[in-house]
Amino acid sequence: MSSGHSTYVPKSAFMKWFESRLPLGGLIHSSFIAYPVPRNLNYLWTFGGILSFMLVAQIVTGVVLVMHYTPHVTLAFNSVEHIMRDVNYGWLIRYLHSNGASMFFIAVYIHMFRGMYYGSYKAPREVLWILGVIIFLLMMATAFMGYVLPWGQMSFWGATVITNLFSALPFVGEPIVTWLWGGFSVDNPTLNRFFSLHYLLPFMIAGVVGLHVWALHVVGQNNPTGVEIKDVRKDTVPFTPYATIKDGFGIVCFMLLFAWFVFYQPNYMGHADNYIPANPLVTPAHIVPEWYFLPFYAILRSIPDKLGGVLAMFGAIAVLAFLPWLDTSKVRSAVYRPIYRQLFWVLVLVSIGLGYLGAMPPEGGYVIASRLLTAYYFIHFLVLLPLLGLIEKPKALPNSIADAVLTKHAGAGGAVVAQGAVSAPNTKG
Repeated sequence: MSSGHSTYVPKSAFMKWFESRLPLGGLIHSSFIAYPVPRNLNYLWTFGGILSFMLVAQIVTGVVLVMHYTPHVTLAFNSVEHIMRDVNYGWLIRYLHSNGASMFFIAVYIHMFRGMYYGSYKAPREVLWILGVIIFLLMMATAFMGYVLPWGQMSFWGATVITNLFSALPFVGEPIVTWLWGGFSVDNPTLNRFFSLHYLLPFMIAGVVGLHVWALHVVGQNNPTGVEIKDVRKDTVPFTPYATIKDGFGIVCFMLLFAWFVFYQPNYMGHADNYIPANPLVTPAHIVPEWYFLPFYAILRSIPDKLGGVLAMFGAIAVLAFLPWLDTSKVRSAVYRPIYRQLFWVLVLVSIGLGYLGAMPPEGGYVIASRLLTAYYFIHFLVLLPLLGLIEKPKALPNSIADAVLTKHAGAGGAVVAQGAVSAPNTKG
């Protein structure tokens, strides 16, 4: 469902002149004002707007930090301390940026699990979903390289461990590691490469986000019922004010959580060892990545073979791109799929469990548990989802989005409320 022909009419002579040469106002109006959205969207759909806000915040704070950062192994750590102690509000900018990365991943994980729960990856939204997986990969690369820049102990050893993983790849592994290092060990050329890429990748993310939004506006938004829009007048409401107000409220609530971390727990999601300057001669007792990498780190360590672990780690992300074809059910939303709904929550618990195990030492029961959860993770996508579409009996779907909304409100507030909802757009979905 595209946004259709714009009904935007410029009011001033200048805007008429400008619009006839570059119809920017019409594009904004058709995409973010008059654009029809399903009337039953809940607050889980606000995380798209939250992620857009966080991307802008990360780029702005990152540009400011670059003005004071020095990408050299003998100066990087001290330049970060200079930002914290000597630059006006430098501590605030740095904490906004470092905690912003964690908040970015919190939002993106909720956004992805919401898409899996409501089947937002199913046709005709396959390209939209794949673009989202590409954004996720770019985010992970950007966050990893950014974690190296403070050049503390965990930065240095994290870079050493992760870049060494590529050496497991046959034929191309060693050249890739040499290129990443810029030599034969993690040193100044490595830091310069990571600094350059960390600055570049957010703008690449912004470009793919533009494609993501474009694809969304072509096929239209999914909704909690998973039923496509049949009657634009009954099933949808204009993006503005209904969706913009809901998105704005969601962003404010999310920013309150963000502010709590920035002002009260700024180092809670970091690692204390990163406040120690990098020392190639002293290995930390336990090398761990940032929390948002921990599930994949647990998968990596659960495989006894180095190459197998690397393939499993990247396969855990790659399998998400094939989700539209692995899920064989014709019903999108888990609301109408009782067995899938239970398996979905099992997957959520498994993912959280892998995150916990990724932070634990790779020994004893932790390794056994990691292997069991890793096995289930892949079984969920490669075995259970394809079979489930053949054996599951979904509940009856509503005839339309409007019917689902009216039925819900009729049950909650009686037929009078349901009749009133026909004439007045409902924003609570």
